[in-house]
Amino acid sequence: MEQTVYQQLTDYLVAHQEDFYRLAFSYVKNRDAALDVVQESIVKALAKADTVRRPEYIKTWFYRILLNESMNHYRRTRRLVPLEDAAPEAADPRGDPAERLDLYDAIERLEPREQAVIRLRFFEDMKLEEIARVTSTNLNTVKSRLYKSLRKLRELTGEEC
Repeated sequence: MEQTVYQQLTDYLVAHQEDFYRLAFSYVKNRDAALDVVQESIVKALAKADTVRRPEYIKTWFYRILLNESMNHYRRTRRLVPLEDAAPEAADPRGDPAERLDLYDAIERLEPREQAVIRLRFFEDMKLEEIARVTSTNLNTVKSRLYKSLRKLRELTGEEC
């Protein structure tokens, strides 16, 4: 007997919940907020399960929802800066840039679209074609964003090309 799309979606969500949390956390940087983002994404996905046209695209369909929810939460809360984070420490000009700037901090300095490509490619191990579907972007645009983002990350971290 063939599973319904709703059953396939439910099975997928249960099997990959840790991956969803990891992606959400990479945006919101807070355990509770990441759990909220994942929960809201799952609620939306289950409510819209009947709109999935092709069950083989459940992964990219759900990641689009999760990515949108993560970015929406990030946009809503990025203006709120804790007082202890408001005055960053002065960097040692003699130190190595790679030691002063963590990779995750460098990713945070990218544009949201560039962050999405980097996170989906390297944190979620998605293929470029899947990223194009998740972000509703042309494959060539995804490729150029990826290479542009990698070049920016090299500059921000002081890595050699």
